[in-house]
Amino acid sequence: MAEPGEPILWSLYVYAPNKAAPIFFAIAYALSAVFHIWQCSRYQAWKLMWLHPACAVLFMAGYSLREYGAYNYLYSLTTKLPLILYILSQVCIYICPPLLELANYHVLGRVFAYAPSCAPLPANRVLATFGGLMLLVEALNAVGVALVANPSGRASSQALGKNLTVAAIAIQVVVIVIFVCLAAVFHARFARKRMRSRSVKIVLTVLYASMALIFARCVFRLVEHAGNTKVDLDDIEVLRGLDPLLRYEAYFYVFEASLMLVNSWLWNVWHPGRYLPRDYRVFLAEDGTEVVGEKQDDVRPLLARTAHVLSFGMLFREKKQGARDGMHQLSDYPPASAHSA
Repeated sequence: MAEPGEPILWSLYVYAPNKAAPIFFAIAYALSAVFHIWQCSRYQAWKLMWLHPACAVLFMAGYSLREYGAYNYLYSLTTKLPLILYILSQVCIYICPPLLELANYHVLGRVFAYAPSCAPLPANRVLATFGGLMLLVEALNAVGVALVANPSGRASSQALGKNLTVAAIAIQVVVIVIFVCLAAVFHARFARKRMRSRSVKIVLTVLYASMALIFARCVFRLVEHAGNTKVDLDDIEVLRGLDPLLRYEAYFYVFEASLMLVNSWLWNVWHPGRYLPRDYRVFLAEDGTEVVGEKQDDVRPLLARTAHVLSFGMLFREKKQGARDGMHQLSDYPPASAHSA
């Protein structure tokens, strides 16, 4: 058994991966996914929270593949299966944090829609604007991780992958700062108007905590890529010269796996469907009382509505009339029975 931090020649992970940790995280994310699916059905919150069960399933798949890799971690010249599954595992694990960040913007937009008089920008623009940024992040992240995860590739490909990954993480950090500014402006206006909604305060607090976890993860990834990340599978001295964050698996499980697991369970415990009205027509008036706006039917074809959701609100946006104060787009969401916050 190799000592912690001691690299192993031809190991796709650089080290001999732990065999128990992937099982724990695969099960933990699977349980979180089950709860998310149940909660989305229970609170009729699929359009608001669908990214959370989707990411939990991807995390489960990523760590399940990592468990396979714990027993098949050596690069093989005769079969590409270990390499392919290793790359798939890395992609499944690393594409989720930007999607979870986007999910937070979706929740923020829902909060803006609930208290439109305090929103610093129209609620329907939150997801459309930041959906575009997150699509860019996802594209850079997926390509970058795939290139970096392939140690058999050329050095130039690995360098390109590193640069793409760093660019994706840097954009994430910038967007997180913008998120904090938007949420803080809304929070200040909400407090100034003395609107007494415990639900809004709880959801905002969970949003801050979630973004703090994602931000900590981004800092870890930036520090990781700031060091030496050039992998040469058949040169033990090169492997020993790698950044410690790459050579010690514990860092990955603390700052990547654990932080994102806490984030997933955080939304299980304080699911926004428990605190915000299911009916998107219900909103807080200037005096803080709940009122119900007029119903507006979504006349878009099913394909257009589906593409609107999958494109994170950027495409096939419905043109409507009489939107409430121009603050949010009611027709993006199906009507449901309202409840008091």
